[in-house]
Amino acid sequence: MTGIFTSQSSTSQASLLTYRQQFPGLANKAYFNYGGQGPLPEVALEAIQQSYVQIQQLGPFSNQSNTWIVNEAELTRRAIAAELGTTSQTITLTENVSAGCNIALWGINWRSGDHLLLSDCEHPGIIAAVQELQRRFGIEVSICPFQETLNVGDPVAVLEQHLRPTTRLVVLSHILWNTGQVLPLAAITAVCHRYPSHQPIQVLVDAAQSVGVLPLQLDQLQADFYAFTGHKWWCGPEGLGGLYIRPEALANLHPTFIGWRGITADSHGQPTGWKPNGQRYELATSAYPLYAGVRAAISLHHQWGTAEARYQRLQTLSYALWQQLADLLGVVCLRSTPPEAGLVSFQLPGKSHNQLVSFLESNGFMLRVILNPDCVRACIHYLTLESEIDQLVEAIRQFMQRSGA
Repeated sequence: MTGIFTSQSSTSQASLLTYRQQFPGLANKAYFNYGGQGPLPEVALEAIQQSYVQIQQLGPFSNQSNTWIVNEAELTRRAIAAELGTTSQTITLTENVSAGCNIALWGINWRSGDHLLLSDCEHPGIIAAVQELQRRFGIEVSICPFQETLNVGDPVAVLEQHLRPTTRLVVLSHILWNTGQVLPLAAITAVCHRYPSHQPIQVLVDAAQSVGVLPLQLDQLQADFYAFTGHKWWCGPEGLGGLYIRPEALANLHPTFIGWRGITADSHGQPTGWKPNGQRYELATSAYPLYAGVRAAISLHHQWGTAEARYQRLQTLSYALWQQLADLLGVVCLRSTPPEAGLVSFQLPGKSHNQLVSFLESNGFMLRVILNPDCVRACIHYLTLESEIDQLVEAIRQFMQRSGA
């Protein structure tokens, strides 16, 4: 098969091959699962190891180590805030996206009859949390059908049709994890904030697939809560994520889980209130060396290029995969137009998606199955090689031939 990149100069790919050597997880496979977890670069692993050593040298529980930990946390909030177009005061350090979403979901003072509007493209973990809110507090939950707007329709108009005077919270993803659709978040938040309801409608965003992909300016997007992780597209360590809280939303979001890092205390060590910023939702002892790991990963991406340059390359590569799949007999892409981000989902009507993914993994290609809608998802990163895309398409072609396509 002659791929669409074969006529291009090999200079850029050779340069990227050298850069990719810093990611051991890319050495022996064609990796298309960044939306699940990104490969950890050596510099991040080294930063984590050095931090563990530093803590032991200072004394794990000492004034020196405590000062060092406080500084590490603030450096990490600042590094994250710089990536997201906000200030460190708006950032709560968490473990992952689910933790951030739960801070927002359970911190609202729900009353029976309140309405929560949930996108029909959310992760099962978030759906389950919403269902438990409904059970405990008697809130009303309805579904906003974004999936039907993937190729036609206006998601902003669809959302507005499903808002109610009793709506308190809208829960959605910036990039839908199953179809790859990028929602117009600024327009959505504007509609919610100006909607004539009994109280302001807030917006909680699952940002699992957008942080590390989209160039972001959260202070402009105006989402009230934006939950993200470092271990996916940033290629940082698992176990460290964050939650952005819009300053206007901070006062009325109550802490649910409470620990010493989030409180203020008097001279006798007794609690007197909450930290005045996003730190009020942080708990207690964490794996502090992960802070250096995520900062190292973020810094490494900047060595390749700006967020805008990385996103542009990612879009170009995603279009290439989408086009080749669309041209492949027996394959149907979910999108009828080129993808806006790095998630390329497709179907093989009449074939087993699980069998395809197993076949691909046995041949060194890492993808995953999505259950709703039933499809296969390939994740394109700026780290992806043009040759990997050509080889993936050829492997899918071989599977189709073997299975009688």
